[in-house]
Amino acid sequence: MGSRGWRRRHFIAAGLAGSYAGLAGAAVPLILVVGDSLSAEYGLKRGTGWVALLEQRLAREKITAQVVNASISGDTTSGGRARLPALLRQHKPSHVIIELGGNDALRGLPLPMTEENLSQMTVAAQKAGARVLLVGMQVPPNYGTDYGERFAGLFAKVARQHKAAVVPFLLKGVADGPDPTRLFQPDRIHPREEAHPIMLNNVWPVLRGLLP
Repeated sequence: MGSRGWRRRHFIAAGLAGSYAGLAGAAVPLILVVGDSLSAEYGLKRGTGWVALLEQRLAREKITAQVVNASISGDTTSGGRARLPALLRQHKPSHVIIELGGNDALRGLPLPMTEENLSQMTVAAQKAGARVLLVGMQVPPNYGTDYGERFAGLFAKVARQHKAAVVPFLLKGVADGPDPTRLFQPDRIHPREEAHPIMLNNVWPVLRGLLP
């Protein structure tokens, strides 16, 4: 009886140890955000931008995940493409959110170049084992209808080509309202703090579908 009891306790202990080891060895999702000033909290108090709000949302939803914000104000798709390989090696993300392209348009950079950069970033992240979410942007009407439509369509086009996820417009509900200046800082480019929960709400449903 004593021998059978010892074997039973040993079996249970071994099973529990295996379970804990499995939990400890399970990879925690790491979300890498590669963006520009819209994600880098330009003009905002630290911790109030949509990426910081994403961390809070994950905690509130009891989703275990890390968030690394590698966004730089003023960055273009070329800058992001140059930075990405080192970021992938350093952080080994399970998910990569690419929020770039707005500064390309502001600088009048060629659309094919922006598309190529987004495409190469998507491929690099996927080859590194990450799921990719492209965050789209639109330009004001003064850029012209043709340019505006082609620019806005880049993000969905790249996403389709590489079977990535896409958010059509990060500033939906912010820049397309009846008074588009209300939710922007005085420069009329960067959203105010109260706009960032809206921005997160545009990203969250798509990102949530990619998480475990």
